[in-house]
Amino acid sequence: MRVVNRKFLYKVNKLNNWAQSHCHKPTPIIIDDTTIRVYFGVRDKQGITRTTFVDLDAQDITDLKVKYVYDKPVLDLGKLGTFDDSGVNVSSIVRISKHKLYMYYIGWNPSLTVPTRNSIGIAVSEDNGTTFYRLFDSPIVDRNKFDPYYIGAVDVKIVNGLWLMWYTSGTEWKIINGKPEIKYHIKYAYSLDGITWKRNNIDCILPDDEFSCAARPSVFFKNNKYYMLYSKRKMIDFRTDKNNSYRCGYAVSENGVYWEERDNNIVFNPSNKGFDSDSIAYPYVLKVKNEYLVFYNGNKFGETGFGYGKLKWEKIE
Repeated sequence: MRVVNRKFLYKVNKLNNWAQSHCHKPTPIIIDDTTIRVYFGVRDKQGITRTTFVDLDAQDITDLKVKYVYDKPVLDLGKLGTFDDSGVNVSSIVRISKHKLYMYYIGWNPSLTVPTRNSIGIAVSEDNGTTFYRLFDSPIVDRNKFDPYYIGAVDVKIVNGLWLMWYTSGTEWKIINGKPEIKYHIKYAYSLDGITWKRNNIDCILPDDEFSCAARPSVFFKNNKYYMLYSKRKMIDFRTDKNNSYRCGYAVSENGVYWEERDNNIVFNPSNKGFDSDSIAYPYVLKVKNEYLVFYNGNKFGETGFGYGKLKWEKIE
């Protein structure tokens, strides 16, 4: 499998006070026959993240172009003292009906002993994704006995009436170069309603070694199998050494619960130059007109914007 025909799409550059930089974790959904909407997190001057979106002209998926830039947060910070009062970043969008969408998002709080504690919240749109409101002021997936340190990016799908979630679980804070860094990998949960989630401590994707991470799953389907692209990186010097920065992982599953990692079966590496010359981060797959498009960040965790490419299946697995 390869990701081909890659193209840069959009970068935030001092759009306004709340959107100074970054397009963190691009998360696409089909709005109608002519529009793909991509949600992402943007940062203000203090580095605080809010979620917004751009619309792409989808009439020609081989050459997508931005046709509309939303000029306000689609989801702003939570109330003072709540789990998301210091950051709100989209992670997964699920269509419930023609006009109703669920947004699963990362809520961020600073911590005294470590940089952050993250949890997952849920918001609802009833106008096909233009505005959202929170269902609760609390998270729906938070730290518990199985996930005591950190809950990061998720992907959610509805399969035969059952809601499935693949989520990022922090398993340890390690002191590296004198500072705490979170170690995490991908786990599995399920739900009957998309709100109350059952976690049985099931690991899906484990890190490559003691000082590696696996995160931000994107699950899609082909030939009656589950496929996943995800982000993987080293924990040491990943911000400064491009050889340790984010790359794309790849896995296959028969049931969505237990996965076989096949990282050697995908070719999706940094470009020689451009916005993705150092890093391939947070890939997310969207099926459009029988093609599988991959939206992703490049360098510096989305500071250089996001782009997309097409999955080219070299063989049927």
